[in-house]
Amino acid sequence: MQNAKDTFYITLRDRVAALNPARTIVLRGQTRPGVLVEENELASAFDQQDAFRLRWTTLAIDSQQPAPLAALRCEILYATAGSSGNGGMDRGRLLEAMDAELFSALHTAPQNALLQQFASDTAAVVLPARIFWGNPAFNPVTSNGELLERTATVDVFTYQNQEER
Repeated sequence: MQNAKDTFYITLRDRVAALNPARTIVLRGQTRPGVLVEENELASAFDQQDAFRLRWTTLAIDSQQPAPLAALRCEILYATAGSSGNGGMDRGRLLEAMDAELFSALHTAPQNALLQQFASDTAAVVLPARIFWGNPAFNPVTSNGELLERTATVDVFTYQNQEER
């Protein structure tokens, strides 16, 4: 499942960066696109505002087929307090802009990507499979002090190859 999670993250990260190159975060002194994965970061990175935070929550495997179909649920959490230049009075508009970026990144054709294996010391290796995903479901906005927060969910699917079983 790790290859599917990594491939989805890289695909979403690259699409968000293409849609809005200014959406960045700084982690450990490095500026990078504003998408991170909870399980890959220290807990101190979770308080990033104006960024998308991926959390993998459920896994289901349909093993009734020759190649088992895995379904992973991804929660995408994001929040904004608005811009300081507007005293935070634009937080609704900024959250709506994040909604639009996320929808566009996930709904852009194709809604699939070649499955890749990422290792820290080598280039990505393309595997003989794909991941694909449905449309995101946007949960209601919540207010947490000055922050407006939203969680969207998307189901990601892949057929497991021999290496992942």
